Amino acid sequence: MRRARAALLAVSGLVCAVLVSAQTTRYPNVGRDATPREIAAWDIDVRPDFKGLPKGSGSVARGMEVWEAKCASCHGVFGESNEVFNPIVGGTTAKDIETGRVARLTDPGYPGRTTLMKLSSISALWDYINRAMPWTQPKSLSVEEVYAVTAYVLNLGGVVPDDFTLSDRNMAQVQKRLPNRNGMTVDHGMWPGRGFGHVRPDVRVGACMANCEAGAALASFLPDHARDAHGNLAEQNRVVGAQKGADTTRPAARSAAGPVTVAAAAAPAAPQTTSAAATPAVAATGTSAAAAQALLTKHACVACHGMETKLIGPGFREIARKMAGRPDAAAYLAGRIKAGGSGAWGAVPMPPQALPESDAKVIAQWLADGMKR
Repeated sequence: MRRARAALLAVSGLVCAVLVSAQTTRYPNVGRDATPREIAAWDIDVRPDFKGLPKGSGSVARGMEVWEAKCASCHGVFGESNEVFNPIVGGTTAKDIETGRVARLTDPGYPGRTTLMKLSSISALWDYINRAMPWTQPKSLSVEEVYAVTAYVLNLGGVVPDDFTLSDRNMAQVQKRLPNRNGMTVDHGMWPGRGFGHVRPDVRVGACMANCEAGAALASFLPDHARDAHGNLAEQNRVVGAQKGADTTRPAARSAAGPVTVAAAAAPAAPQTTSAAATPAVAATGTSAAAAQALLTKHACVACHGMETKLIGPGFREIARKMAGRPDAAAYLAGRIKAGGSGAWGAVPMPPQALPESDAKVIAQWLADGMKR
């Protein structure tokens, strides 16, 4: 019995060693560990408990300077925004700062919901500015500039005074003054666990997983006259996933009843052919309209400029008309796109754009040629 037991223990030990070895053995020549610098470049999130917040500070006064130079063109000088973006500030009161719950969030008569009305954690505001702003050059702000812009937004909302300097040392104290700091709820159960009082999230969606209709028709579709208004949509979507984008250089696929069917809309777009019909072009000295419009979308120019009408900045048609007949129009526009500026079209500044010079020249030439199709 003793020998049998010893043999069994030996076999068990060998099996465990093999399993451990199998779990730690790497695939040869496949992958490598991420370096500390690579991890640091991605690990930039700041949690509600302020873990991940870098050391630094920024004043309200400095934040106003950065805001007017890099933020106001999209969000307004005072965070009031415009037709394109929702307002950043507004809708909060001194009473909300005391209670930590914005009363107007439950007022059906109030016209909108601003960022400060909904914000429950100051870390979320700091983190979003740090990783995503400015829209045209995300992650280009320094740590001090992020602190300063955050302080300026809070100052616009009456959370901090004009002479305040926000830092990693006083962020927790400022959190206690957010107008909607008590507005967060965990009733949805998205974070299960005893700490949140929930153990089962409400995301089972059982009603959506049975008795589904097959072959349903879409209720809306792209009108024929608008199919090529913004270039070929099939070329502007990722090559993976369900949304392939419609090939807008071709007629719409219709079912017998008329509307586009789910099957037709989900089918991968046919490869685009290079032909005179598929790629409209301007004069021989000009540039492709389709190429220019694709660049406008790629570099988010259409967020501030409409094709025919003004949004934040002038419409492209208005720019083309103003440049008509100017011999150096293409060179002038390319320089303005790269350098930015203000005054030619009003007081709202356009920040410098970080797009390649070759792309700026394509857009500038298209405008100089009168936006010819």
